[in-house]
Amino acid sequence: MSLTDTAVRLAKPRDRAYRLSDGRGLCLLIQPSGSKWWRLRYRFQGAEQMLSLGTYPDISLSEARNRREAIRKTLAEGTNPSAERKATKATRKNTFEAVARHYLSGLARHVRVNRRSESTLNKAKWMLETYIFPDLGRRPIGSITAQELLTVLKKIETQGLHETARRAKQKCGQIFRHAIGLGYAQRDIAVDLRGLLEAPIVTHHASITEPGKVGALLRAIDGYTGRRETRSALQLAPLVFVRPGELRRAEWAHFDLDEAQWRIPRHIMKMEVQHIVPLSDQALAILRELQTITGNGRYLFPALGDPDRTMSENTINKALRILGFDGDEMTGHGFRSIASTLLNEQGCWTTDAIERQLAHGERNGVRAAYNHAEHLPERRQMMQAWADYLDELRAGRKTVRRQKDRSAVIRSPEPPGQRAA
Repeated sequence: MSLTDTAVRLAKPRDRAYRLSDGRGLCLLIQPSGSKWWRLRYRFQGAEQMLSLGTYPDISLSEARNRREAIRKTLAEGTNPSAERKATKATRKNTFEAVARHYLSGLARHVRVNRRSESTLNKAKWMLETYIFPDLGRRPIGSITAQELLTVLKKIETQGLHETARRAKQKCGQIFRHAIGLGYAQRDIAVDLRGLLEAPIVTHHASITEPGKVGALLRAIDGYTGRRETRSALQLAPLVFVRPGELRRAEWAHFDLDEAQWRIPRHIMKMEVQHIVPLSDQALAILRELQTITGNGRYLFPALGDPDRTMSENTINKALRILGFDGDEMTGHGFRSIASTLLNEQGCWTTDAIERQLAHGERNGVRAAYNHAEHLPERRQMMQAWADYLDELRAGRKTVRRQKDRSAVIRSPEPPGQRAA
């Protein structure tokens, strides 16, 4: 006798599981817990087998019957529906999205274990979900062609997002290489697209580089009336000219104020190489004052109300806006441009010392492992001279060191076995 909607709805649990049959192999299994499961019993090549068709009420009686008929049609075609289902599940594991999710989960573990910034992880997830998954997410990753990937990336380009397209290609390449390791792909097809994307238009971070305007900026910062931690960050930024993320994630444990030195661990640095920042007298004064405010915690610049988190990445830029400097004029990253431009224009310091202090990338892997200490004596002198120069600009004196002062530069010895730059 066939079931009715009422009979299915009113079926009550018993001490032991029991079944209500609907005929042609379909039945409803009622568990003692009250859950109701649709089951289909069938025979294939003489062997009796059982399939789950879902739970009630998520799957109604009519839907369960539709699934039964679809499976019986599969049986009539000589295919085992159980084997087909297993094959479908296996296929789901090797889709581009499945492999990408697996890759992202590993990246998330790396972020947690090594205390890396989550911004890179979040940006990668957003980019994949927004631009790649809709077109390629359900495809088996090993069957995707270079032309198909290029088509998706070109769609991003048509929106004027050339840098996003470039980063998406880079991320897809990492996922294809991950798929090779899992055995789901044979090669990284992203390498076939080299040179086929338009080069992004390079836009430099907005900054002020005219000495007189730099002095006005410094005076404005000194007059900032917001949170004291934010003012300290603004005052310290031009003196150390590290990247904004490296500044806001600074920890007291990484500072030796007696030695006038800040050692930034590799996991915080963009290039993943330890970096040394010699501290000028002016920087030390700011830090000692700040130490009375946040010195008992982990971070120099903790989030408001949560000492276990750092200040927002937008805090510095927002403070600059409050001071009257818009995004086209000055950003938190712009302090690096100020230092790079003016230090090079002064002609007092070697290019290597300036580049090392800016922590720009080193292509040579062996050299990169030791570059945090290269040219350190010259860098120490440069950082103090730079702080003194900023004081002159703040006071309105447009003193500029000229090339003739270069003879006073202390040149740091090169590591053994390396040629002088």
